[in-house]
Amino acid sequence: MTPLRIAGVELASRFFLGTAGYPSPQVLQQAIAASGAQVVTVGLKRQLAAAGSPGDFYTLVRESGARLLPNTAGCRSAREAVTLAHMARELFSTHWIKLEVVGDEYTLQPDPFELLEATRQLVRDGFEVFPYCTDDLVSCQRLLDAGCRILMPGGAPIGSGQGLLNPTALRTLRARLPEVPLVVDAGIGSPRDAVHAMELGFDAVLLNSAVAQSRDPVAMARAFRLGIESGRLAWEAGIMARQEMAVPTTPVTGRPFVL
Repeated sequence: MTPLRIAGVELASRFFLGTAGYPSPQVLQQAIAASGAQVVTVGLKRQLAAAGSPGDFYTLVRESGARLLPNTAGCRSAREAVTLAHMARELFSTHWIKLEVVGDEYTLQPDPFELLEATRQLVRDGFEVFPYCTDDLVSCQRLLDAGCRILMPGGAPIGSGQGLLNPTALRTLRARLPEVPLVVDAGIGSPRDAVHAMELGFDAVLLNSAVAQSRDPVAMARAFRLGIESGRLAWEAGIMARQEMAVPTTPVTGRPFVL
């Protein structure tokens, strides 16, 4: 499997793992190790509200060897997201930010207008913006125009576990933006969904709930690791085209053998 080069960093793993909702910090550490993930995300609002300091969490992640990707989960406006991103840069010493600006409370769908405004400001401020966005091609192109070098379209509503609801739109993004790193973010429910995303040609998968809420997060993290690796290898190897009818795998010419 070829390494992933994203935001100027080369990664052996194409699995980005979230850190919310685990039974304990110990299980989280073990899940990170089992996943092989080199990038883990953390919601800064959650860390500020939780017992302990963001520094404690940073120590846990640093010990895992993974790179931290703070996110602005819970923000409802560009102004709020920009403020939180600057706090994250100060606390965690990283210019990477997963930008989330929610526009609808029921679906938690991104607000494309506030997201674009926040992106423009953060790019000017020197951030590497990883935007959680819709799978709409035009919206994605606007984010690229604003300075994004990575896009993170959702597969389904956050935490829903529904998988890839609109593979046609995702396939279109891959075809129209062949040089842009694309990460499926949100809605992944099982390793099968991760395999699907990778077989569509996406560069990585980001998920949280499917691992954290499983009966055995450590085993599930490993299952996703294997699924992501197999899906990527299949994409690189070249998946056979589907046929409308049966095609014999062993063509026969001339007379059949008489036994």
